[in-house]
Amino acid sequence: MQILIVEDDVRLAQAVGKILEENDYQVDMVHDGQSGLEYGESGIYDVIILDVMLPKMDGFEVAKELRRKNVATPLLMLTARAQIPDKIEGLDSGADDYMTKPFSPAELLAHLRALTRRTGQVVFENLEFGDLKLNLESHDLSRAGKSINLSFKEFSLLQILMTNRNQIVSKETLIAKVWGVESSAVDNNVEAYISFLRKKLKHLGTSVQIETVRGVGYRLVEG
Repeated sequence: MQILIVEDDVRLAQAVGKILEENDYQVDMVHDGQSGLEYGESGIYDVIILDVMLPKMDGFEVAKELRRKNVATPLLMLTARAQIPDKIEGLDSGADDYMTKPFSPAELLAHLRALTRRTGQVVFENLEFGDLKLNLESHDLSRAGKSINLSFKEFSLLQILMTNRNQIVSKETLIAKVWGVESSAVDNNVEAYISFLRKKLKHLGTSVQIETVRGVGYRLVEG
């Protein structure tokens, strides 16, 4: 799951990012409202954590502009402004949830779980496609009683493909969601991990295949 942190306090952003990465979230972070808007417009994020007091454009403006552009990504306002009018303004601007600083890691993670449940992204323990079952907790991929454990990047790639079954997912989207927008990953990184996944699918003897759509990306299909 990909999270964008928009927070001008670099140390706080890094602390929040560390909490999330330790809990298997992929994180990108920017430190002003204009950058937050530009990154948020990409639509690749599952949740955006958005501070209010930001340079260039405040969090309320960012939220309003994202909603005006029909970006439906859940927004979690994370700010020191705890007054009721501020909360009302944040929610009216398009935020889905509101947390005040200071906060505990457990509280932050609970809010994220609630947001993703609300949008239907984390409902089941397993994803299934064809004769395959992917366990979202253990990262085990299984078929007919036979199981194999996936590395984190293998799991992340396959989860995206299974969630977008029979749809083409571009290499650019896979890089952004698995490695992060600011990573130095290139097409070859994706191709290498797709190759690893194909070997594991063959080992399980499944009819499910990862189809290459030349010049575009990949699609998960039943053979």
